[in-house]
Amino acid sequence: MQQLDKKSSAFRPIQLLKENKKLLKDDFLSGLTVALALIPESIAFAFVAGVSPILSLQTAVMIGFVASVFSGRPGMISSSTAAISVVFASLIATHGLEYLFATVVLMGLIQISIGLLKLGKYARIIPYPVMLGFLNGLSISIFLSQWDLFKTNSVSTVNGTEVVQSTWLPGPQIALMLFFVAFTMLIIHFVPKLTKTVPSSLIAIIVMTIIALGLGRFGIHLQNVQDFAGMEISGGLPRFHIPMVPINIETLQIIFPYAIIGGLVGLSEAVLTLQVIDEMTNTRGRTNKEIIAQGMANLVNGFFGGMGGDAMIGQSIINIKSGGRSRISGLVAASALMFFIMFGSAFINAIPLAGLVGVMFMVVVSTFKWESLRYRGKVPAQDILVILIVSVITIFADLATAVIVGVIVSALIFAWEKGKVIYANVEESEEEGKTYKINGTIFFGSVLNFKDIFDVTTDPDEVTLDLKYAKVSDYSAVEAISSLTKRYQEAGKNFRIIRLSEDCKRMFHNANAFTSITIEESEEELIQYPYV
Repeated sequence: MQQLDKKSSAFRPIQLLKENKKLLKDDFLSGLTVALALIPESIAFAFVAGVSPILSLQTAVMIGFVASVFSGRPGMISSSTAAISVVFASLIATHGLEYLFATVVLMGLIQISIGLLKLGKYARIIPYPVMLGFLNGLSISIFLSQWDLFKTNSVSTVNGTEVVQSTWLPGPQIALMLFFVAFTMLIIHFVPKLTKTVPSSLIAIIVMTIIALGLGRFGIHLQNVQDFAGMEISGGLPRFHIPMVPINIETLQIIFPYAIIGGLVGLSEAVLTLQVIDEMTNTRGRTNKEIIAQGMANLVNGFFGGMGGDAMIGQSIINIKSGGRSRISGLVAASALMFFIMFGSAFINAIPLAGLVGVMFMVVVSTFKWESLRYRGKVPAQDILVILIVSVITIFADLATAVIVGVIVSALIFAWEKGKVIYANVEESEEEGKTYKINGTIFFGSVLNFKDIFDVTTDPDEVTLDLKYAKVSDYSAVEAISSLTKRYQEAGKNFRIIRLSEDCKRMFHNANAFTSITIEESEEELIQYPYV
């Protein structure tokens, strides 16, 4: 037995080496896949924000690299995003890039402060229906955004200003592109059944690029990255740059609103993406650490001339499904993207958009919670309502607004439903009068139902409120009991409360709510509390 243990321990390093080799291989290949998938998204976000595609791609590199180094959720991918692009678009149009860079720096500082204050714990209050609504809405948003790749962009100069014009591709080209999108999706679906050595998404992109180059020899052209960008994608390393803005209160008044909105939008998407990845991998990330990582990434990005960003759920899901589990995949994605920009521009420009759209459509299929379509009649109607509300707001507004509204609606529905669960067991005798034994929680959502339980007019002269099985939660409950006490007193009837918890007594005393109330401590002792 001892020899067997020695033999097992002798092979342990070899086994660990094999496991690490597999981990490194999976992370490297998944990172490479993510880098390719980031290219069209980053270019599209550049047009939304009104900046050059190179600036957006360099932002993706810096955000992805720094966030991966400090990440609290290994495997999560961060980059320039649509949400941040939309927030900063008007700032860029009115004040220019230097104010954008200063805003990104401030946004990073705000996010770091939120993480250091450990406010990430409040992400736990996000209900699961809000999560479902977010995923469904985001899936639909990703799906709709891909149709922009079926257009061709041309850059023209009008009065000295570059203007990007977008028009749909001719019908035959759209039909051909849709065919190859479907072909890409089939490759991604069936390749894992044959081998899982290389991510199916990477295989699909390589195959589609080879097909596109082959068709080009016969005069058949597929829309590619260079066509979409309207220019050849190539560039160099980002350079350190201090934002050239006046350091005064006027500058702060301009950039602070954008920084706080961008920071909250970015953290909302990052926290929800973290929770999705946690569920997919059956592990738990560190929310506050990830918030600090997002802040560090934006802070550094602002000093390197970037447009800001946050976590990307689509690319994060691609990474996880391709085998990426550690921060290495994020580092590889950022490094590979930078390598492609600097040395692989010919390959990047030749990638057909049909292949990249097919990859993103498969992300949509895997992200959308299809089981939620069968929830009708199986889960409470209010949960379905929350899912729909969050989905719609995610599509037509932004993620942060959707999450905030979803949490508020969920809280209101909870308060309404909880408020209905309050009742009284009523006992009546000639000696002790009428006793109301309340069951449930008395709070702002249940005070109306609580008051309706009592009948002051017809009740006898002796009335007792038994709170042993009830919980008094807030000042609304204290005020309701105070109002009830006064009504009985005005009717000339004796109203007393028994079996009240110490917390409730303390709440009554602190609220200073009663002029006079009788609380029975025991059968032998009655204590009068005069509150002035």
